[in-house]
Amino acid sequence: MADTRTTPDGMGGSRPTTETGTGFRPERWAPEAQALLRIVSAYLFMQHGTAKLLHVPHVAMFDQVQLMSLIGLAGVIEIVGGTLLLIGLFTRLAAFVMSGEMAVAYFMAHAPRGTVLVPMLNEGELAVLYCFVFLFFAVEVPGRKASTRLAARQPVTGRRSRRLPTNQEKP
Repeated sequence: MADTRTTPDGMGGSRPTTETGTGFRPERWAPEAQALLRIVSAYLFMQHGTAKLLHVPHVAMFDQVQLMSLIGLAGVIEIVGGTLLLIGLFTRLAAFVMSGEMAVAYFMAHAPRGTVLVPMLNEGELAVLYCFVFLFFAVEVPGRKASTRLAARQPVTGRRSRRLPTNQEKP
């Protein structure tokens, strides 16, 4: 049996671990959790666009939506951007555009119906949540599971990592 000790947990306490340091590490699952958040939020967002333009699922409010209207343009952004985010292609650009769409939707459709700073009262919680989830994807590095990274065969590195010197460059 391995020697068990306690290590700091980052919140002022300690947690048990083994001598070899193999304990439960939730940060190991961060890339998979990020990919899951990206896929699920993109799928749910796409449903808004398909409801507006393809009437699937059917929402009576969108029966008379024209493609060249503001709501029609929003539907196009939701379908195209949602698809790109779902497969992980051009993630940052698609997420940035969709975040902007949700900010505009909140201030045009929800904010006039109540207090701007309390989205619960003007039914704008979903627009605000989508806005900030997509803003996260617009500024975060593409995850391991993103098609953009796989196509370019880029290694997974954080924004704070330094470029390592090559053989030609001597430090």
